[in-house]
Amino acid sequence: MDDSKPAGTLRRGWTTGACATAAAKAAYLGWRTGDFPDPVEIALPGGARPAFSLAVNEICEGGARAAVVKDAGDDPDVTHGAMVVASVRAGTPGAGVTFRAGKGVGTVTRAGLPLPPGEPAINPVPRQMIRDNLEEAARSVGGPLDIDVEISIPGGEAIALKTLNPRLGIVGGLSILGTTGVVVPYSCSAWIHSIYRGIDVARAGGLVHVAGATGSTSEKAVQALHNLPDHALIDMGDFAGGMLKYLRRNPVPKVTIAGGIAKMTKLGQGLLDLHSRSGAVDLAWLSERLAEVGAEPSIVDSAVQANTALEVLETASRLGLPLGDMVAQHAWRTAAKALRGAETALEIVVFDRNGALVGRVPFHPVA
Repeated sequence: MDDSKPAGTLRRGWTTGACATAAAKAAYLGWRTGDFPDPVEIALPGGARPAFSLAVNEICEGGARAAVVKDAGDDPDVTHGAMVVASVRAGTPGAGVTFRAGKGVGTVTRAGLPLPPGEPAINPVPRQMIRDNLEEAARSVGGPLDIDVEISIPGGEAIALKTLNPRLGIVGGLSILGTTGVVVPYSCSAWIHSIYRGIDVARAGGLVHVAGATGSTSEKAVQALHNLPDHALIDMGDFAGGMLKYLRRNPVPKVTIAGGIAKMTKLGQGLLDLHSRSGAVDLAWLSERLAEVGAEPSIVDSAVQANTALEVLETASRLGLPLGDMVAQHAWRTAAKALRGAETALEIVVFDRNGALVGRVPFHPVA
């Protein structure tokens, strides 16, 4: 994901759930009337009624199918441009609208998600959107309400490998997501919700230890350090606050936060959003930490003029000064404050760019 937000007003887009709803409604009307509405208008949960152009519309044996190409607006969404296909046909009498995962849409295999294992990865809000819009369509043409809906996304299996689905136990493809139907560019809501779902899956699986990392190097390093399974790894990224606040409400016995020296310095400074937009590393603050570990005044003063936090760390390492441990101590205090009240033991580990451990505060209870 390219998180460099472009300048200017950003164009909003549509969730996979909204696209699946539009495709399903068009397919239903095409099946019942022989005429596919193009564009097809749907009702979103908030009351808006956008219209979607169709990429595919055809009558099939026993039903019909239609497709919408997802437009994520200006959001760097890996599903932008994906084709969301809905096939509809008569369902079991009395069953209402039922859902199936077609090719490229995943199936839930682990507990802890909003759907039980074995269900198609079509989330509850998109399911309700599809039901509501199909019921509206059925009333308009006098058609049946017992409907079998299959959602597929050509190429979805490959796209899903770029998401957290494999780690969450969603196999075979993408999830159909969205709570409003609208993608707000750079809102990062999808990432935050992935963090929540990762914690839910870990708790449901009985894990007693989860680790959130700021990047891939620290994630691999902390996994090796503790021999953690994949589903114990929470893709925290820059959202330390989002992860910690959810863990405070949904605790796990042991939590590790792992990252490089720059991100952990920012956490030590008291920041819970570790993205560059929230501010640069405060080299003056880092120089004060050098003083805490016994650096000579000239070394402390020069640290303020350093190019990066890594440069300061390398200087401290050459001098045998435990700067990484000191940064970890301050980071622990910030994180522990966000977790306060939870029955959790917290650990902070700091790694260099090669994944070598350069700082650590071992597990201590935060309550």
